[in-house]
Amino acid sequence: MSASAQALTLKLATDSGTQGSPAGDALKKWGELIEQKSGGAIETRVYYQNELGGQQEVFDLHVAGDVDLMLNWPMTSYDKRIGVIYTPYMTLSWDEALNAYSPGGWVNNLLGGIYQDIGLKFFGPWPEGFNGVATRGKYAMNIADAEGLKVRTMTVFPAPQTMQALGYQTAAIDWGEVYTALQTGVVDGEAGNVIYWDYEYFRDSLDYYVQTKHFFMTGVLSANLDAWDSMSDDEKKIVSDAAIEIMSDQFKAAKEQDEHYIAEAQKAGMKYFEPSDEQVREFAKAAREKVWPQMDQEIGSEIMDTIRTNASPL
Repeated sequence: MSASAQALTLKLATDSGTQGSPAGDALKKWGELIEQKSGGAIETRVYYQNELGGQQEVFDLHVAGDVDLMLNWPMTSYDKRIGVIYTPYMTLSWDEALNAYSPGGWVNNLLGGIYQDIGLKFFGPWPEGFNGVATRGKYAMNIADAEGLKVRTMTVFPAPQTMQALGYQTAAIDWGEVYTALQTGVVDGEAGNVIYWDYEYFRDSLDYYVQTKHFFMTGVLSANLDAWDSMSDDEKKIVSDAAIEIMSDQFKAAKEQDEHYIAEAQKAGMKYFEPSDEQVREFAKAAREKVWPQMDQEIGSEIMDTIRTNASPL
């Protein structure tokens, strides 16, 4: 890609979110803002979920420079430290999470340096909210009741380890294969997302949603560093300003969006449960005791010490 006399063309992709979904709409708007702010000097091509391959394939394309800009849910294949975003129970409330993930926040600062090391420019987070466990037939409000329930988790560390700490059996399954796994009974539920995804894709298969809050789910807006470095200062400003606008919109909208889909899921017949503060603390204590020491090994004690210093007190 070169910033020649011809119009600069940027490829934008998301690994999760079809056209018309919140993530798909955000990606589309990012492209539109770039074109508007550049007066048409920059053209954008937008690719939605599965149009360029699965989660890992699209992230590979991004790191390789075949996708210039991305909204994705981070993969840890290039650097396990990216798993910091999936540290269980770092934050326990919306205010704590938004402070940590906002530009200038401690989680945001951690991620910026890690992304640079794998050849990506980190703009910031696209927050969705606290996730939970969606199941059929049976649900669990504590660790003991989770026994015998097998749930799908993301393939990234420490997603399976976190759910095991909360008492579940796990199967790490790529997002594109979750529907089939639920239909064929390979798993009894899905344990990686805010309620939107379970309502939108699996509401006919799943009966219950327990908002365990084990991860604060957020996508990430990033650029391939070679593509970024080849842009002029004006082009960089246009792309960056558009990214900031997308993130700012989502920080305002995320909590309201989550509450909207909680209500929609209940209307569709899913039963929604919010554990008490005491129950969340039980989950958090177990996950911190079992998973955080594993994270010391995987992503390093220096990062984990920063997390221990800043994490919400139990």
